[in-house]
Amino acid sequence: MKSESIMRFAVRFYIGVFFIYLFTPLIIMGLATFNDSRFPTVSPWKGATLKWFEALAQDGAMWTALWTSVLVAAGVLVVAVPIGVCCALFLSTVQGKGKTFIYSLMMSPLLTPGVIVGISTLIFWKGLSVSGGVFLTVVAQTTFIAAYVMLMVLARLQRFDRTLENAALSLGATQWQAFRRILLPYLKPAILSAAVIAFLQSFENYNTTLFVKGYDTTLTVYIASKVRTGLTPAVNALGLVMISITILLAIVYEVKRRRELANNTSSN
Repeated sequence: MKSESIMRFAVRFYIGVFFIYLFTPLIIMGLATFNDSRFPTVSPWKGATLKWFEALAQDGAMWTALWTSVLVAAGVLVVAVPIGVCCALFLSTVQGKGKTFIYSLMMSPLLTPGVIVGISTLIFWKGLSVSGGVFLTVVAQTTFIAAYVMLMVLARLQRFDRTLENAALSLGATQWQAFRRILLPYLKPAILSAAVIAFLQSFENYNTTLFVKGYDTTLTVYIASKVRTGLTPAVNALGLVMISITILLAIVYEVKRRRELANNTSSN
């Protein structure tokens, strides 16, 4: 009994330390947004201010970079999710020794350093007279982000009961009807999760984007350039706004999920 209490305390202590380590930089970043200092820091504290939110609103280059990142992430989302789902469906039907080779081939972009992906994409498309920009950034990021989608959908597919699909086909349903009415609803949670991961992976990508962006600077590249030329707490203000939006969306999702769970429980 005593050993169990010690183990429980140790686990809780570890989790507490982990969350402190995880959230402390975010808290410091948020506090630095309100510090009247030219540099993003909380020490020394020079007084509370909101001028960095005004500086953020007036930073046209940062908003342009943010819009470019959203545009690229949306493009990656549209391209990578269907490719990843198709790859997962294909792998789930392949049998024999060839499956390992095909799986390794599809996973290879994910295991390749982002710098190599960016350089190779730029060299290949330069030969086709396509210069860097939003299009090339979407193509380069899709090559490895599609693998994330494939892995998440494939994990969901491994728990799918194929007898449901076979029963639908034996009752006269076409392959498309069986996919749309049975398999697709089952894969919907994995596809939605993979879409979120794909968007975030694209939004925060730096190594690959740096080589293929052309003149279309994304937010990560813009912030990296500001680190070299002079970073201001306006970047902290943008981070605080984005974190607040993320928390708000998470709260809305959790409230919606609990309401749906309560409705399902009451209906049963």
